[in-house]
Amino acid sequence: MKTSTALDLESRPASLAQAFQQYWQQPDVHERPALTDGVRTISYAGLARETGAVAANLLRHDARPGDAVAIVMTRSLDAVIMLLASIRAGLCPCVFEPKLPAQEVSARLIETNARLVVHDTDNLPLVSELTVPAAARTVQFASLTEAAHLQPVDVPTTCAALLLFTSGSTGRPKVVQLTQAALLNNALGVLEQSALSSDDCLLHVMPIYHTNGVNNQLFTPLLAGATVVFCPRFRAEDMPELMKRYKPTIITGVPTMYSRMLAQQFDAEALASLRMARCGSAPITEALHREVEAKLGCVLVISYGLSEATCTSTLNPPTARRIGSVGKVLPGQTVKLQAADGAMTDAAEIEGEICIAGPNLMTGYLGAADATARTVTNGWLHTGDLGRFDDDGYLYVTGRIKDVIIRGGENLSPLLIESVIVADDDVAACCVVGRADHDLGEVPVAFVVPKDRTWADAKRVQEAVRRRLSRIYVPHDVVFVESLPETAVGKVDRKALAARLRAGEYKSMT
Repeated sequence: MKTSTALDLESRPASLAQAFQQYWQQPDVHERPALTDGVRTISYAGLARETGAVAANLLRHDARPGDAVAIVMTRSLDAVIMLLASIRAGLCPCVFEPKLPAQEVSARLIETNARLVVHDTDNLPLVSELTVPAAARTVQFASLTEAAHLQPVDVPTTCAALLLFTSGSTGRPKVVQLTQAALLNNALGVLEQSALSSDDCLLHVMPIYHTNGVNNQLFTPLLAGATVVFCPRFRAEDMPELMKRYKPTIITGVPTMYSRMLAQQFDAEALASLRMARCGSAPITEALHREVEAKLGCVLVISYGLSEATCTSTLNPPTARRIGSVGKVLPGQTVKLQAADGAMTDAAEIEGEICIAGPNLMTGYLGAADATARTVTNGWLHTGDLGRFDDDGYLYVTGRIKDVIIRGGENLSPLLIESVIVADDDVAACCVVGRADHDLGEVPVAFVVPKDRTWADAKRVQEAVRRRLSRIYVPHDVVFVESLPETAVGKVDRKALAARLRAGEYKSMT
């Protein structure tokens, strides 16, 4: 079998739309399976044909390059076709999170300045309740699928190509706008660093309204000639059967997903084809990292990135991963640290704020010029995360500026405290947040999920921190909980936990 990737193209395309057009037309990938959900399988030739037809029909609705297309559809291959077709047409899709109330969907249509609202039959009742902007048109997806030929579309590299809503953990979600050049730059960088090829099969179980589920798990593998198995949204109990049925070479997720998979029993044959598991979007402890690798029998590759920089900016090479690191900088991007004196550096062992530059950066937050100006200055995206490089160029995330707990003038990293607590064999998960204190300003409070619900040894937790770090890091309170709140994509929702603490929902357990 000939292994191929987008890097085999004679000349690098200028946009993601052009990359799809060029790659999917190559004879050696025509009959390869591109997408499957177990019932319906679409070859690369079929993908080119179906997305081309939908794109051509979209353009008949007076849409112009960069116009926003709201996708209000159930998770399905049709939703993926709609997303890819919008890209090929030079439009700017935004996949709306399922099951949002009509009022919120209506508000997001205004925020995105949607020109078209495309929906499926499942969402017809919701669409009938929406307040749609006067300039927008509502279109049923089925009406876009009739046979049609897509004429070549000249899509500028600077054309708006994707809208993503942030998590909104610090307030109202913001709308990130990304260009064709940004999407292509991210896809080719991930493709090269992860060695994706047409031999790969990726099991897709993450949301497609999230940057990871779109950029890393659709755009990138579909430029590599890989097969994407599109499954229902993640449930740990489903993973053994999915792995046995599809025998993927790559799976990807967030730490909580992998943590939940540890309790499942996997068939050895189902895991035999797995060459790597990818993990990002949230920190992972060394203990969990090693447990996951032992369970799956393959490397767990950690990456780092933000929606504002398209998706991924650093990634561990699969054949040279380092536990504790988020990897090396992807080709086509620049990552440096802003040190205490304001200088940008990538020198080893200097801690600073992680900053990102390159064609992968967003054009800005829609309708939020002030927020954009605070986030991107002089071509650098300021992530708010602290980090350091080692001598070999591997990046380590050491904390988050906004999450830093200032205790009596001392800056405490919650991540550092959490890493000590979860090292205890009796602890399943942990999150540390700050609580206002009259004397010290702020003090750390640890929320601990025990593996055994009857275990609640607060003094042991505090003593472990005292031994490994120092007195000032010791949590003033330890609260034992059954679970930690999570965002829609499975990250621990630190802001929600802090808000509940302020509201007095949790009592001291020390």
